[in-house]
Amino acid sequence: MPGPRFTKFDHKPRVIVTRRLPEAVETRMAELFDVTLNLDDHPMSRAELEAAVAEAEVLAPTVTDTIDAALLAAAGPQLKLIANFGVGVDHIDLAAARARGITVTNTPGVLTDDTADLVMALILAVPRRIAEGERLIREGAWSGWSPTGMLGHRITGKRLGIVGMGRIGQAVALRARAFGLAIHYHNRNRLPKAIEGPLEATWWPTLDAMLARVDIVSLNCPETPETHHIINAERLRLMQRHAFLINVARGTLIDEAALVEALEAGRIAGAGLDVFEHEPAIHPGLLGRPDVVLLPHMGSATFEARQEMGEKVITNIRVFADGHRPPDQVLEDY
Repeated sequence: MPGPRFTKFDHKPRVIVTRRLPEAVETRMAELFDVTLNLDDHPMSRAELEAAVAEAEVLAPTVTDTIDAALLAAAGPQLKLIANFGVGVDHIDLAAARARGITVTNTPGVLTDDTADLVMALILAVPRRIAEGERLIREGAWSGWSPTGMLGHRITGKRLGIVGMGRIGQAVALRARAFGLAIHYHNRNRLPKAIEGPLEATWWPTLDAMLARVDIVSLNCPETPETHHIINAERLRLMQRHAFLINVARGTLIDEAALVEALEAGRIAGAGLDVFEHEPAIHPGLLGRPDVVLLPHMGSATFEARQEMGEKVITNIRVFADGHRPPDQVLEDY
């Protein structure tokens, strides 16, 4: 089947950006495009998104925007490109976009190291009770050192089970090896020996088998119909009682109610979460737990990453407007 045809624009493309971006990125967009910016950074309402797709030739959304089939049905015929600011595109109905002849792009590659760093930070923080200790100091409740005070668990020698061994999963594995963790992973396909070998990684063809054998579980897979609630009540029961769960991927990978129940019952030892099932709302059962570290979706929140993401958005728009296939086009089977 022939690929899509890309038509060169004879004018500055009409671009609507749904959230506030780094200042340098917005300035460059203003120079290159006929752009409308969201200067107060409010999450756009449904009505605002409908107005945007009715007017824009290029929409630049983020993960906070739901670009579903109904919204795309309200789009005008001039909307030709959705240049997503972010890697994940589970908030965009790719099939509906394709059916309307709308190209979708994302910003892969630039978030890998920053996200992997945060995964590693949580892998350290939860077993060693770092956040709990910091709160103890700030609340004035620390009475001084004692031999049995604030005991946690070392991570050296433990088994790390990575769910999803793409770019970020591999970057997590590389960091974890430096801390003496043994790498185990579950992936749809086994990695080539050239990647698996240096990491001394053990592949598990079934997730259930891996969960029962590792000490720390890190979720690094995208949100798809198959991975929605990939960690549910049944799988939490498979985990060892001393195991920790880390999620810096998508909140909907975990059934939060089941997680709270497992924590309350002592079926797992703790969790480190940067994303949430219904964010920005957080399950109240997580908020008061000392065995849970909660972060405000900051996996890619570095100045460097957000600048590079913006530059990728600009490049995708410019190449598309010049009549060529953008470098980061997302295919429907992403």
